Amino acid sequence: MKLDIKRTVQMGFGFLSICAFWQMYNAIIPLVLTNTFHLAETYSGIIMAMDNVLALFLLPFFGAISDKCKNKMGRRKPFFLYGTIAAVLLMLLLPLIDNSYYANPTTSKEIIFIGILGALLVAMGTYRSPTVALVADCTIKPLRSRANAIINLMGALGGVVYLIVAAIFYPASKVSSLDHVNYMLLFMVVAGIMLISLGIVMLGIDEVNLSKNVENYESLHPEENLSVKDENGNEVLPKEVKRSLTFLLMSVSLWFIAYNGMETWFTTYAVKMWSMALGDASVCMLLASVGAIAFFIPSGMLAAKIGRKKTILLGVILLGGSFFAGFVFTLLSDTFSPVCYLIFACMGAGWAFINVNSLPMVLEMCSDSDSGKFTGYYYTFSMSAQIVTPIVAGWLLSHVGYMTLFPYATLFAALAFVTMLFVQHGDVHVEAKTGLEAFEDLD
Repeated sequence: MKLDIKRTVQMGFGFLSICAFWQMYNAIIPLVLTNTFHLAETYSGIIMAMDNVLALFLLPFFGAISDKCKNKMGRRKPFFLYGTIAAVLLMLLLPLIDNSYYANPTTSKEIIFIGILGALLVAMGTYRSPTVALVADCTIKPLRSRANAIINLMGALGGVVYLIVAAIFYPASKVSSLDHVNYMLLFMVVAGIMLISLGIVMLGIDEVNLSKNVENYESLHPEENLSVKDENGNEVLPKEVKRSLTFLLMSVSLWFIAYNGMETWFTTYAVKMWSMALGDASVCMLLASVGAIAFFIPSGMLAAKIGRKKTILLGVILLGGSFFAGFVFTLLSDTFSPVCYLIFACMGAGWAFINVNSLPMVLEMCSDSDSGKFTGYYYTFSMSAQIVTPIVAGWLLSHVGYMTLFPYATLFAALAFVTMLFVQHGDVHVEAKTGLEAFEDLD
């Protein structure tokens, strides 16, 4: 059975729309909170952190609810449909209130804006896990790494589309002299992206039939189902599989602590330690993103050849090695060098090897009936790390010194490598191929 590239791309539009929204949200909402409503950075930061806090509860909750959904559209599509519609309606209210508050500031408008923002975060939280779980439901387990590679690529494309739109309609030459910027056009474009993506998934994906095909395949390959039935007939994980899952989720948290800590504080670090301009420092992180995008597809192909665990371990080595190289560079030089570009490109490649294969490993350990819940578990551990690490890394930079950033990231990458060694389940079955057979999966 081969991966259906066209169908996977169609499902990937769901993740594309999610990533386009969050790229806009993280870029625009802080500007609105500070420039229009004149909130202090501390309060704006608290509001901006709420999406990660809510995600800890909403993602596993709605993932588990979607597992039990019996809608005629399928288990996942109803959440994507109604969640996207609710999110689009709510997000289009934000620039209206923003413009109205600027024209006539009142406390009631400020409260309404924060209330709508909270409702929007809940709406977005209702369908992220089901949307990602849809891909797992419609893809057999051995092909999920390659499917996840395409989904990650689609998500990156969503972020790029937003950045292009923002660059075209809101360049510095147009907005720098304005007392207030009307973001309605940008919100409408992103809303259009979300609705078009919704149409592509709803019309192009027959979830019910696709998931039945996967269930039929799994029934013919019971060795790929790691769950067993208890005395009540419920599917449960054996003790040794639970142990692997625990170590895998620990690894997820550890490498997110490492990478997100670096992502959050690197530009500040580069300005302070390497005397770089903000724009030049941003290029380093951009190269990390480019490196990740370039290796999304190869990482899925590599996992099919050597296994997911080995591919992830290779990624952790690349990631941790890049962090350590950055530390060594800082010891040897206090100014920027193009060598840093290579370091960050390798960092991005390592991140691709990890990200593409970690979620499929988690889903490999669950039964098909629990894929939404387990998707939620994955995001709970990754989101928890992203809440904690900016605070911890920031405290170290402030109280111990800026030299701690790269060792901090290196340490947690090393710990992730150790915990991954204890993961014994969730890998893809690798079969050696020879001759013309080796080229089958390249069609």
